[in-house]
Amino acid sequence: MSAERRFPRRSERGTRPNPSGVHFLVAEDVVNTLVRVCRPGPDDLVIDFGAGPGVLTSAAAKRGARVLAVERDAEFAAMLIRRFRDNARVRVVRGDLRTVTLPRKDFLVMANPPYSASTALFRRLLGARRPTVVRGALTVEWGFARRLVSATSSAGELAWWAARYDIGLVRRVRPASFRPQPRVDSAVVSIRRRELSPEAERLLVELLKAAGRNPSRSARSLVRHIGAPDAHRLLARCGVEPGSSAGIVPPSAFAAFADAATARGEKPSSTV
Repeated sequence: MSAERRFPRRSERGTRPNPSGVHFLVAEDVVNTLVRVCRPGPDDLVIDFGAGPGVLTSAAAKRGARVLAVERDAEFAAMLIRRFRDNARVRVVRGDLRTVTLPRKDFLVMANPPYSASTALFRRLLGARRPTVVRGALTVEWGFARRLVSATSSAGELAWWAARYDIGLVRRVRPASFRPQPRVDSAVVSIRRRELSPEAERLLVELLKAAGRNPSRSARSLVRHIGAPDAHRLLARCGVEPGSSAGIVPPSAFAAFADAATARGEKPSSTV
């Protein structure tokens, strides 16, 4: 069934206020972009948060993946159950993406979540104590996407997400790709987990906390307590100018530094 399939009447009332931020994806090219970026396959578990009529659930299932279609609305959940009742690889879960239980094993995400729940969803996925999302592709508001990919090390939780995950802005998506049409442009963003050791994560936490407390402090000063006499050289190899303000350093650079420093056995001698 194509992405241009008809939705229940309630989803077509584009002239009414839409405080929930629900916009159904109808553009086949955007669906194809999400599939290309997420790369679901037969060995993968994929979660479609806010599955709606099942456009992305269907796309993932066609590639042999096992899919959890999470949908809060009772009408859509019932429709999903009917649509996929003969597909053993699809399980429909009626629940709120902000509270539904997440798998304890690794999974992928391919979703077009409601705009109003985007921050809460990213907080659950990328901020978890032990994140189990390996990679994914999602549609979000353009402004939110820009904040995600431009976060600096003093940006609080955004910095933490961008340090633990490689977050990319894949493409802009125009309002005509959705029904009802949103009032702003959207974007496809990609996420890919960085594989950091527990030691590297602990050092990364300290670096980001220190950058948040004193963003004007130099990166060289920030890392000098880890016990590495050539820490400034290691910073440079990770793409950081040692004299630059720590607060403007990309979180990914501090993640690379923490990974390299702990791989060499240079444990922090004190908090930074």
